[in-house]
Amino acid sequence: MSKLILCIETGTDICSVGIARDGELLSLRESDEGRDHARKVGVFVDELLRETGIAPDELDAVAVGKGPGSYTGLRIGVSFAKGLCYGLGIPLVAVGSLDALTEVAREDYEAGILSVEGWERAFLCPMVDARRMEVYAEVFDAAGRPQSEVAAEVVTAESFAAFRGEAGRPFVIFGSGARKCAGVLPDAVQIEVCPSARGLVRLAQRSFDEGRKEDVAYFEPFYLKDFVVTTSKKKLF
Repeated sequence: MSKLILCIETGTDICSVGIARDGELLSLRESDEGRDHARKVGVFVDELLRETGIAPDELDAVAVGKGPGSYTGLRIGVSFAKGLCYGLGIPLVAVGSLDALTEVAREDYEAGILSVEGWERAFLCPMVDARRMEVYAEVFDAAGRPQSEVAAEVVTAESFAAFRGEAGRPFVIFGSGARKCAGVLPDAVQIEVCPSARGLVRLAQRSFDEGRKEDVAYFEPFYLKDFVVTTSKKKLF
């Protein structure tokens, strides 16, 4: 029997929702118009269900990008996903947002959208913008297998030294944090890849098939760092 999974990714400025059947994307809605995720995610889900003719109770699971990423964005996506799972009585599947971003890059390469010489031996490094010169990053090989731990990295000329400069193995950076790192890592190959719910599709299906599902009551996003509230320096009075 085919499996229908709703996929939600809201960990950056992009709000993205997709519906997939058996690991194949059926339809997608996304927007990068600011941080209006709380309103858009519900609208997008409704539009996708109507467009595909799928009733909510036909869904087999909800998959969500678990982070790291924007504190607010992650909370919105995870809260919405948990609410759906509670209401429909279906499982929650969590996918690492850096894993999903790497999957988008791999899909774009497979589709011929990206061209990188030596891709098959490349190290892929998705980067989600944090503050100043800090990024949330992880290194993968071209097959999407992790080669490092997820880390909050303050990028310097020495960053990722173990993966850079190896002959015939390009170090490919992408995501919202890559642009600010390109000048600091001149030997890196920068490509344009954006977070998308389509990056969750194959990974979510694999997790579902392997029975890797979350406890809906207790699951929390992977923030990597504690949320910090700063005091405004502006004088209000």
